[in-house]
Amino acid sequence: MKITLRPDYFSVDEKKLHELSNMERKKYLQKIKILKYIYENEATTVSEIFTAVGISSPTCLILLNELIADDILEKKGKGESMGGRKPDFYVLKDATFYMVSIEMEKFRTRAAILDNNNNYITTIHTLPKGISKDQSAVPDLQTFIETLVASAKIDKTKLVGIGISMPGLVDAEAGTNYTYLRSDDKEKTLQEVLEAKFGYPVFLQNDVKCAAIAESKHGLAKGVSDALVVLMDWGVGLGIIMDGKMRKGSRGFSGEIGHIPLIDEGALCYCGKKGCLETVASGIALARMAKEGIKSGQHSLLNELSDHEIDKIEPHLVIDAANRGDQYAISILSVVGSNLGKGIATLVQLFNPEVIILGGKMAEAKQYITIPIIQAINTYSMTEIRENTQIVTSEFGQDSCILGIASMVINNIFERQIRFAEL
Repeated sequence: MKITLRPDYFSVDEKKLHELSNMERKKYLQKIKILKYIYENEATTVSEIFTAVGISSPTCLILLNELIADDILEKKGKGESMGGRKPDFYVLKDATFYMVSIEMEKFRTRAAILDNNNNYITTIHTLPKGISKDQSAVPDLQTFIETLVASAKIDKTKLVGIGISMPGLVDAEAGTNYTYLRSDDKEKTLQEVLEAKFGYPVFLQNDVKCAAIAESKHGLAKGVSDALVVLMDWGVGLGIIMDGKMRKGSRGFSGEIGHIPLIDEGALCYCGKKGCLETVASGIALARMAKEGIKSGQHSLLNELSDHEIDKIEPHLVIDAANRGDQYAISILSVVGSNLGKGIATLVQLFNPEVIILGGKMAEAKQYITIPIIQAINTYSMTEIRENTQIVTSEFGQDSCILGIASMVINNIFERQIRFAEL
């Protein structure tokens, strides 16, 4: 059996695989495992590959050469010598396959097409419509993505899947969001609905977990055993990396720190409880505080930046004003940062992380948000626990979810094909 990636490599289903001989199916499985290992570890040597996959060195070399002949792998660079010749590094070739990476937010949707080496095939396109409670946003999403794929002029047979990062309680394994894009139809999951619309495998994940995946694979948590990723947007979310693995919880709902109680008899949160961290330490809280201050007569650049339409004030305007030196914007960012730092101090006590990575829109406030956070952590957590915890700002800006969901698509495609071949 000659296995190629054009276009059936990742569409070989369980039935087709079991029509193959045991030898052919075994060979297919070994190739998929090799590709998965190389993707996860980037440039790798023969010895690393055959040890990880559990095959002999001669078999590994045969399979690698076939994958090179299929135009999937290439040799690129040399590893460190252990006394003899320097070993070749094997890598996936650029543009071997593609995925659509989508980030749905409350008020906008962003998407791009990436290749298997996380190169952007398109720029990030933005749809000024966000996620909806019901599935009314799906038709616009479908049109948006179809237009993006058509404009990219890629070989569609190399498009292997679509990933969607979104807020809410997302059960990735069940393919359901219990907060957004809900439906009264209990016969089909959200994942099944979207796959029927797009005609490709679709994978869903919570936004902060996508950010954690990106940081763990490509960012500041790469090679770190214990890290926390705090996504600061309209809400607040937590990605947990422990013992080198992202911790999802029993149904994928871990990390909902925005809804832990912080303020006794505080403001009503949209989740239905009072005094949640999110009511005083989120983009929602920042915008509310800004509007209340301007209405009470505070002098601020926010009046000009919002064209004197107070109800249009959003977090990015507050951050813009602060970065221009506006004292009122700086002061409310300090309050939000202090509240968030108090919540993070609890996480430091619980998880004892090596690094805490701050990401999302509000991270663009830089020192105006990070300094109050660090001060609060220093105040509310034990010195012995926090003194070796590094607090950094993500290098991805607002693109961590785009990168994270792309990585999740590739891993899920590999895992699905391994599962089919092993049945």
